[in-house]
This record gives sequence, C-alpha cells and structure tokens, in this order.
Amino acid sequence: MTIRVLLADDQAMVRASLRIILEDEPGITVVAEAADGEEAVALARELRPDVCLVDVQMPRLDGVAVTRALAGPGVPDPLRVVVVTTFDLDVYVHGALLGGAAGFVLKDAGPALLVEAVRAAHAGDALISPSVTLRLLSRLAGTGDGPRRRPVRALSEREAEVVRAVARGRTNQEIAAELSISLSTVKGHIAAVLAKLGARNRVEIAAWAWENRAVP
Repeated sequence: MTIRVLLADDQAMVRASLRIILEDEPGITVVAEAADGEEAVALARELRPDVCLVDVQMPRLDGVAVTRALAGPGVPDPLRVVVVTTFDLDVYVHGALLGGAAGFVLKDAGPALLVEAVRAAHAGDALISPSVTLRLLSRLAGTGDGPRRRPVRALSEREAEVVRAVARGRTNQEIAAELSISLSTVKGHIAAVLAKLGARNRVEIAAWAWENRAVP
C-alpha cells in the first residue's frame, strides 16, 4: 500500500527537499504541495491524502490552525497531520497536539525520523521528536500532578524496558538495537503495552511512564 502525502511549506526549496526524502522511500508518494495554510486545507480536503506534512509558520493559516481544521476535535473524518518545524517552542507543540496532530518533528531531526513519523501517522500512531518528548514529558515527573494510572494487566520485565525506552524518545529501531531484539518483536511489545495501559499511541505510553515515575 502506498502512503499518499501532502506537503505544506511556504519555502519551495524545503518542499523539494522533503519530496526527495519521502519519495526515496518505498511505499511513499507525494500527491500535492501547498505554499500556504489555506491552500493546504483546500488540497487536503479535496485529495484526502493519507498524511499531511505541515510546516508551523506559513502565510494565511499557520500549521497549528491547519491541524485544527483538518484533524481537530469535532472534525468529521479527520486527516492525519504531522507538523514539521525548525522552531522547538512549547506553544507550537501544545497547539499542534491539542489540535489533533499525529506527530511533531523538528526539521533537523533527520530524514529517518521524518519518514518514521509519516509511517507512524499512517498506521494510526503518533511520533514526536525525542528532544521535544523528553522536555515536555519530563515536566510531568517534576510536578507530581500526573495521574497514577495502573495497567489493566501487569507489564512484563521486557515490556517495562520498552516503556522506558519509549519514554526516553527512542525510535523502534533504536529500541531493537539497545535490547538486542528484532524490530517486529519491538512492535509486538508496544502493541501489548498499548493494550495494557489503554493508551492510543507511543506518546501516551511515554506520558504514562513519566507520570508514574517509571523512568529512572
């Protein structure tokens, strides 16, 4: 199955670079490009791409507004939006995630993470650049205000290791390498953890870990 992607960025050179990165990967094709937020919303509603890759700072509508329009609460049949930016600012991260984004990736995070974010969004998961994840979620551990949710079933020792790795912002490939297990085994453990925690994606796994002091 080919993942159809819409690119939205006001800089033509950036769009060209993103297109090269994505279309160099098997199973990903760019179906449209938009140079501003309003064009992005119109094209996305018309073409219904599998994933919209949206820059934060764009004319007419910024990336957070585009995310709300395409994936926000109350949007019927929402699209999957991954926000890409050079600006590592909490206001953008919170705005994007509250607006329904399925990912938040810094442009300097590298091609591999960008591609993984697109694939994760298409699979119904969510991925945030590790540096952003660690900064935001570690605050939960410092406030003492996070809920102490118990898993539906106890986590195994290996599942707990995977949870800690996710909370540190590790990708599936990095977890597989650190724990000396296969990528498919990592995915199986994450699926089991999602079920046991009642979480929707790996971001919620990380949040649970920090809230419950599972990360040393």
